Amino acid sequence: MKLKSLMRRITPSGRHAVIGIPFLWLFLFFMLPFFIVLKISFAEADVAIPPYTQIYSFVEQKLQIMLNLGNYTMLGDDDLYLAAYLGSLRMAFFSTLLCLVIGYPMAYAIARARKEVQTVLVLLIMMPTWTAILIRVYAWMGILSNNGLLNAFLLWTGLISEPLQILNTNLAVYIGVVYSYLPFMILPLYANLVKHDQSLLEAASDLGSSTFNSFWKITVPLSRNGIIAGCMLVFIPVVGEFVIPELLGGPETLMIGKVLWQEFFNNRDWPVASALAVVMLAILIVPIILFNRSQAKEMEGKE
Repeated sequence: MKLKSLMRRITPSGRHAVIGIPFLWLFLFFMLPFFIVLKISFAEADVAIPPYTQIYSFVEQKLQIMLNLGNYTMLGDDDLYLAAYLGSLRMAFFSTLLCLVIGYPMAYAIARARKEVQTVLVLLIMMPTWTAILIRVYAWMGILSNNGLLNAFLLWTGLISEPLQILNTNLAVYIGVVYSYLPFMILPLYANLVKHDQSLLEAASDLGSSTFNSFWKITVPLSRNGIIAGCMLVFIPVVGEFVIPELLGGPETLMIGKVLWQEFFNNRDWPVASALAVVMLAILIVPIILFNRSQAKEMEGKE
């Protein structure tokens, strides 16, 4: 009996397996790589393979740990890194705002369409994401260049007399980011809006509320979770975006993704690049914590 009881304790139950598998996945593909990057961030650059020193050594039964904090202090002293962080946050904030302004009406229109049409509209939103982002960004390079489709069309209509310089500017980056991440804003909003009870709007209309007032005071508050989820899905990846700024941006486009690439592959300074990545992840944890708190309060309110 004791052996059976011990085996029951050791053998994981179905509940433990359901909870443990996601935690194992998170550990293998997030926590473990993060700890490796964190370790490298405390090392020093070295002409070796890999190009950094070890932070610990075991000699004569003595364990020595040497942490180099200079990589982090340099990030605060160098204006380049501060400008890269601020540029990434600014780009992510305004891109998320643009995606919300454009995506909310589209998600609302899809949610109010007929049931048989909703599937087709959602499919049209998702289809561009099936193509590799590199191909889509290259397509925008052909559209926004001086002799591209957009300038050719504007010249043909007579709206401009000479080509506009759009490519290799921040405007081109905003266009590429909004185009690439707009589906990630629309889909959570649609999933939220399609569940709304339309009888609430009908009751508000019967009580004399205008259409806009009902939308602002009923629909928008009820779609709060969808708005937050969509903003998180756009803001977090845009902060570390590299492909779009590299291909569509110019010299004035300074984002942390480009700086990370330069430190890793051009300068081969892996410790500084790792410190940049750790600080970036620390910054992104803040909106994630706020989102979790918001969700927790929402669940408490329902209970």
